[in-house]
Amino acid sequence: MANELGYRTAKDLFLACPAIARDMKSPAAAQPPLEFCRALLAGRVPEEAVTFCAYLLPERAGVWWGHECLSNLTELLGESDLELLALVSDWVSEPGNPRHRAALSSAVDPSPATPAAWIALSAAWRDPLFDMLSTGFPAAHAVNAGILAGLARVSTADRFGVLSAFVGMGIQMVEMEAQRPSVGAY
Repeated sequence: MANELGYRTAKDLFLACPAIARDMKSPAAAQPPLEFCRALLAGRVPEEAVTFCAYLLPERAGVWWGHECLSNLTELLGESDLELLALVSDWVSEPGNPRHRAALSSAVDPSPATPAAWIALSAAWRDPLFDMLSTGFPAAHAVNAGILAGLARVSTADRFGVLSAFVGMGIQMVEMEAQRPSVGAY
C-alpha cells in the first residue's frame, strides 16, 4: 500500500524526481519515506533529511514548510527577509491571487542570496518571468536551499536541535498532506 504522498519507498521518490540525487548524496533506500527521512536525520549528514523532506512534500506545502522554518529564525534574518516571508505567506494562502503573484514576482531575485530569498523564489518557481523550470530542478531545490541557508545562521551548539525541529515539522506536514485532499488552505 502506498503511503507518504503516494511513495511506497524513498527509492520511489528518487525515481519520480531524479533531481533529488543532485541535491543529496545518500543513496535511495527501499524503506518507507518517513523511516528513510528519520534515518537520514540520525545519519552522518543529517541535513539530507531537510533535502528529502523538501522533495517529498508537494510544492505549495514545501514552500509553506520553508516559510515556517524561517519564521522560527526571525532574530537571525534581516528586514528584507522578513518582508519576503510576509509575501510568501500571502502567496501560500492564495496562490491564484494575481495581486499576491505580482507582489511576489516583483520582489523575487532569481539569484537569491538570503534564506527567505530562496523561499520566495520557490514560491515564484513556476512564474514564466523567472524560467526556473528550465533549470531541471523543482521548487524543492529552492526550499531546501532556503532552509539550509537559515540553519547556517544558527549557532553550532544549537544547530542540530533546530535541524531536528525543522525535520520534525516537515515529517508532520508530510503526514498531514498524506491525509488531505489535493486542494487546501495553509
